[in-house]
Parts: sequence; structure tokens; C-alpha cells
Amino acid sequence: MPDPFVLGVVPGVTPDRWVRVWRERMPDVPLAVVPVDDVTAALTGGVTMVFARLPIDGDGLHVIPLWEETPVVVAAKDHPVKLFEAVTEADLAAEELYPGWDEAVLDIVAAGHGIARMPQSVFRATGRRDVVARPITDAAPTRIGLVWSRDAGGPLVDEFIGVVRGRTANSSRGAPPEPPAAAPERPPRPSRPRPERSAKKRPRRR
Repeated sequence: MPDPFVLGVVPGVTPDRWVRVWRERMPDVPLAVVPVDDVTAALTGGVTMVFARLPIDGDGLHVIPLWEETPVVVAAKDHPVKLFEAVTEADLAAEELYPGWDEAVLDIVAAGHGIARMPQSVFRATGRRDVVARPITDAAPTRIGLVWSRDAGGPLVDEFIGVVRGRTANSSRGAPPEPPAAAPERPPRPSRPRPERSAKKRPRRR
């Protein structure tokens, strides 16, 4: 059996649909999904490609930007943000912000000591019911991209890029486009003799 294609994912990313397509198209190449915190370290430690949050610091990497994530504020269930469908940066200016989005931070927030910010997908992945989340309408979104090393190219990498981009199994990534069909040439029109114009003298003015 060949070595597995190792796909890394940062917190909040669920690659199930692409994994399913891969396993249908490439049943002989196992695909392993592993959680990733340090993208650069993962790519030098056996991970082939990573769904990562951009931007990524590091030279020698290929990056394909994919989708944006909505930022949310997370607070205790009895926090005033619960009364709103969404908030703005100005609404949160006086709040105590705890950086990060690990379980320890969420425990502090759930106890009523400040707020946290994170991508909406990360919050949903936590499954926490002791806190609430609301979108921040004027905050810059985060973006997920597909990242891999420039030294890790090959047919399997190309195949996974095709899976993510929605190419069909029968499409050929490297095939040159077919030249357009040449338009049929029209036969030259037969020239018609032009009638001779009789020279007429204009009457002189008197």
C-alpha cells in the first residue's frame, strides 16, 4: 500500500467533503487528516498540504486562497451581547478581551470575565453551550487557504488541488487546450464588370 497523503487542518476547518471525493477517486491512496497548529512545522514534518489561516509567514510555500470566515465575539450566556443579533467594534471597545480561543480562554469567558474573538467556524467546532457568539459586522474576516511546500509538488498534490477546486474526475489538469476550429474559407466572389460611365459635360453657366 502506498504512503498516505497527509492533510493538515487548522482548528475550525472541516474537510469532510473533499476527503470523501478523494476516497472515491483515489481508493488506492489513503488520506490521513491531522490537526495542525504550526503550519510551517507541519509541512516540514510529513504533512503534504494544509488548510491554514492566511496570511502564512514562510518562504517556499504555495498558497491558494479559498474562503473567508466571519469573526464573532464570544461571551458568557448572561452577557448583554446576547440581546443583539450582531455587534460592532465600537460595541466591544470597553470590554476586556482575552486573546486566543483555546478551552482555557473559553472557560474564563464562560465565567463572566471578559470576552474572546474568533472565527465563527472555530466557535462552532468547540460545541460550547455555556457561552454565546455574535457576528462582528465591521471586523475584518479571516481567510482559509490551501498551503503546501514548493518542493512537494507532484500528481497527488495536483489531484487534491483539483478536488478542492471542483474539477471533475475526467478533467485533465495539464492537458493543453484544443485549438479552435478554423473557420471555413469562403470562395472568392467572381468579379463583375463595372458598366462604363459615359462622360457628360456639364452645361456652362451663362
